[in-house]
Formats: sequence, C-alpha cells, structure tokens
Amino acid sequence: MLARTARRIANAVFGGTCLLCRGAADLSRGEGQLCAACDADLPRLGNSLCPRCALASPAGALCGRCLARPPGYDATLAALEYRFPADVLVHALKFRGELSLAALLGRLLAERVAGSEPVDCVLPVPLSAARLRARGYNQAMEIARRAARATGAPLDARLCERSRDTPAQAELRWAEREKNVRGAFRCTVPLRASVIAVVDDVMTTGATLDELATTLKRAGASRVVNWVVARTFPS
Repeated sequence: MLARTARRIANAVFGGTCLLCRGAADLSRGEGQLCAACDADLPRLGNSLCPRCALASPAGALCGRCLARPPGYDATLAALEYRFPADVLVHALKFRGELSLAALLGRLLAERVAGSEPVDCVLPVPLSAARLRARGYNQAMEIARRAARATGAPLDARLCERSRDTPAQAELRWAEREKNVRGAFRCTVPLRASVIAVVDDVMTTGATLDELATTLKRAGASRVVNWVVARTFPS
C-alpha cells in the first residue's frame, strides 16, 4: 500500500508526459515514457506465430511459406505488431530523431527475448555510410544497445557492414525488395560457428534480414535469429 502510494506521488510530482496520450507517464514501467494505459494498449504479440518468420501460424507451427522456401535466418522474435500505437513510436525514433524512444523500444524487445536461446553476439542491421551520415544515427544500433545489455550478450556492430547504399525498402513494392538488397552486406570477420542475433526496428517482407542472415552464414555463422521490435502483418 505504501509503495503504491509513493509511486502515485512520484508520478504526480516527477512523472513525465506519456509519449502517446500526453498524460502522466508511469515511473514504475521502465523509462517512465508511457502511462500504464498506453503501455497496456501496445499490440504485443502472442505465441501463435511461425517460429521462423513470426507471421501468424496455427499453434505456432512452421508456416507453409517457410517450409516451401526457407529464409536465411533460423528464427524470429518480434515484440509488437506494427500497427497503432507501435508504429507511431517506431516512426518517431526512425524519422524524427526521438532517440529517447530507443530505450523504451529496447526494453520491449528485451522483454520479448528474455529466456530465449543464448546467442554469441548481437548485431544491429547496418546502415550504409551515406544513410548514417544523413540520419546521424542507426536506430537499430540504439535499440540493440538496450537489448544486448538486458540479455548479457555482447554487442558488435563491426561484424558486418553495408557494402553499398540502396533505396529505402519502404519505397519499393514487395516483389522488388529482395532484389534491392541482394549483395548489400559484407562480413568483416570470420564468425566461426557463432549464433548471431540480428536486431532491427521493423520486419516487413524480411528481405533485408534474409540477405543479412545469408551473408552471416557465408562468413561462418551457424545460426541467425532476428530480434525485431515490430512485425508487419499482411492485410
């Protein structure tokens, strides 16, 4: 009772503004960036998902698409469905420079991957040098810092680099995305049978993550798992 009262007083006096509804944020939830109601409204994903691509699949079985054409990655863990209000948070980090959101999204991702298989290294999806200069930061790196700390796995962005700049995937039709990223990555060190967790903000077609996983395996990785904040579902 005293603890609850103390939290209410702290929220009233020191609490920030909820990033979604602009009400008082809840200091008891991670970074205190959302109120309790908005945190509860986040479209968290359940377990009835394909373990490989994280799309809906009855009883969480491997889906027909992954059986027919297995992607380069071996598993995907996604924290949220990419719809309101998750899309607002991801968009604000990626395109509006709201870097404080990286801690919130990283916390949500860390909660999702907690207790999952151990990995040898955490790798954020690399940006090209031109894209990094233009944006000033890599949102996947900012999210990965928090997820790596929470899991205890080392973070190493030097394992792989983007070897050429490509048009943004969002600007392309689904059928063009795979071709767009073909040969876009290069590993800089041998991976020697490592298990790598690749972190990204959003997974849509999975083309970028597929190409990156294939590149990592050519360099010696034995297994690649995707850790993504939000997963887009076909409408």
